[in-house]
Amino acid sequence: MYHKLIMSKQGLLLIGHGSRLSYNKELVTSTAELMGIKSDEFLIKSCFMEHSTPNVSEGIAGMKTEDIELLVVVPLFLAKGIHVLHDIPDLLGLPAGETKGTFTLDNEKVIPLIYADPIGIDPLLADLMLKNARKAIQTYQ
Repeated sequence: MYHKLIMSKQGLLLIGHGSRLSYNKELVTSTAELMGIKSDEFLIKSCFMEHSTPNVSEGIAGMKTEDIELLVVVPLFLAKGIHVLHDIPDLLGLPAGETKGTFTLDNEKVIPLIYADPIGIDPLLADLMLKNARKAIQTYQ
């Protein structure tokens, strides 16, 4: 799925967990759209590990058709778990623990593949959780 039509040479594949509930898909696709609004340096697509489409294999296939010079894969997960440490790297053809590899486009061009970390510990996450707590208190009062 395209989130912004740009002439970028860097691809970004945002991977969400997926859910049977539509809100999860909306959160991931909306995040990808917001990323595209905030930055025009990437051609951004999103996909999902399970229960939503496109799945990761379809997301990877979609990036193979693009005219990009580099692909960065970003898991939209809070922490490193089974999907982040094993499932996604396996689908990308990366050995366990590796974050750099190569990606072959449909035109047989081989480009760098970079696998990013999940959200992890970040002051922005703490700020967001404080914001949510304050909002909940205001709603309660």
